[in-house]
Amino acid sequence: MSLLELKNLKTYFHTRAGTTRAVDDVSFSIGQGEIVGVVGESGSGKSVTCHTMLGLLPQPPAKVEGGSVVFDGEELLHLAQPLLRAIRGKRISMIFQDPMSCLNPYLRVLDQVAEPILAHENASREEAEERALAMMKKVGIRDAEQRARSFPHEFSGGMRQRAMIAMALVTNPDLLLADEPTTALDVTVQARILKLLRDLREELGIAVLFVTHDLGVVADVADRVVVMYQGKVVEQGAIRDVFSNPSHPYVKGLLACRPTFDTKYRILPTVEDFLETKTEPDGTTRLEERTGMKDRLAELEKAIPEDGNGEGSSPSDLLLSVEDLRVHFNSGGGVLGGLLGSAPPTVKAVDGVDLTLLKGRTLGLVGESGCGKTTLGRAILRLVQTTSGSIRYEGEELPAQGSPELLPFRKRMQIIFQDPYASLNPRLTIEQALVEPMLVHGIGSSQSERRERVASLLEEVGLSSDHLLRYPHEFSGGQRQRICVARALAVEPDFIVCDECVSAMDVSIQAQVLNLLRELQDKRGLTYLFISHDLSVVKFTSDEIAVMKEGRIEEFGPAGQIYGNPQSEYTRELLEAVPRAEF
Repeated sequence: MSLLELKNLKTYFHTRAGTTRAVDDVSFSIGQGEIVGVVGESGSGKSVTCHTMLGLLPQPPAKVEGGSVVFDGEELLHLAQPLLRAIRGKRISMIFQDPMSCLNPYLRVLDQVAEPILAHENASREEAEERALAMMKKVGIRDAEQRARSFPHEFSGGMRQRAMIAMALVTNPDLLLADEPTTALDVTVQARILKLLRDLREELGIAVLFVTHDLGVVADVADRVVVMYQGKVVEQGAIRDVFSNPSHPYVKGLLACRPTFDTKYRILPTVEDFLETKTEPDGTTRLEERTGMKDRLAELEKAIPEDGNGEGSSPSDLLLSVEDLRVHFNSGGGVLGGLLGSAPPTVKAVDGVDLTLLKGRTLGLVGESGCGKTTLGRAILRLVQTTSGSIRYEGEELPAQGSPELLPFRKRMQIIFQDPYASLNPRLTIEQALVEPMLVHGIGSSQSERRERVASLLEEVGLSSDHLLRYPHEFSGGQRQRICVARALAVEPDFIVCDECVSAMDVSIQAQVLNLLRELQDKRGLTYLFISHDLSVVKFTSDEIAVMKEGRIEEFGPAGQIYGNPQSEYTRELLEAVPRAEF
């Protein structure tokens, strides 16, 4: 008998703009002690399915139109709220996607982990805190006794996620709903959390519904997989069966467009390459595999040149050189430190880095969060103050931050930030956002000329000139990132820092942006510094790779050499932590 069984579940959102079928006739089950992965892109209905089970959706606009959710023989959809609350958080727990927004910033971590015990059990606060502390240790929070009284902002991203897992497990639930619990985490932190879930399943017999868009993670942790697309389940089965022999074109597309260590495509396939929508005589639509896909894949399968570290390159090929660069931050000693006259501790974010970047190539920069990747990228662009060291651009020392002499270099060096929505002004139209850097650097002799250039840029990044008068909120995440790429190109740079610019994107959108960056590099001769914690993506995009740890470069060399024969133990640990979707 299944612990949880969904039959023909339908959840629709009724708004002024119309009805959205977020969950449309979904059926699957989970057995006791089983881990089932739910995979799909943003908007496929994964999270809505979880929230429907627990009655967490706002009604209206959400409405359960039909179906059944049976947990341990009891129908949840028609359960009275007091009875549902007795199950929710006790027998069924949930790990939400963003721990920082889900944890109360005003409460200490131990109080929040203990809260479910106090809410669902007749336990004293002392007993609840004792059990909460034991669970914090079990999920791997270092120095739990000392850290228990900390606030969420004092924890790292991985530590906050472990605190969320501890809060979900502290009542010993039968079923755990894990909604994107490892999204945007470092591979090493992700690997520890996946191992933790597997160990807890073995130790406590907990069933897990693991929601993610990362196929490698699902292959690493789940027994079975359910693939969702546009609110429907398009395929489900044992992990090995679905991944080694997918039947639905959407699943084939998802597997093909995810870069791996063995990817031989120079341009990645996309989901759209596999899907074709057919309209039936009655007006309904169905998805079919696009014809000619085998020929298309054969065309794409061009091995990436293994031309290494630029041996034999002339000095004129050198675009950027960094020597003994250091960026040290004063972390502050607080009021007490100032009164006692103690020196505030120094954070060595970048500590003696040497790098070279050749024209028209991509240098991948990888490492765990906090290793100094982003600080290094911004220091190279003179966006943060450097403590010491040299940065030379085509042999010329870059002027100091704030110097008027830096302006000509600003035109030649640009950055694409991680969050496209946060880096676009919500009050500016796309045309205004793209014209702004042109005005700063005096590009274009008239408004009409600049408008023509902007329209051409949008076409170049795969958007339409019809989008010029729209605002950022009117675009999808992938489209917004394309706009950010267009803005970086508006001043015709030679060098672009890509700072985690595809992190947390769906694999299909990620493939589109990676393809765009490569096509632009081939067309314009651009040079990239590609910063990421996703080693598979870095392997696909990069010619050379620098591995960073604690502010220093741990290893540097050609991409093939770094991945095929890593010299550093730290690099080997990073590579071993990457989940594989291969059988």
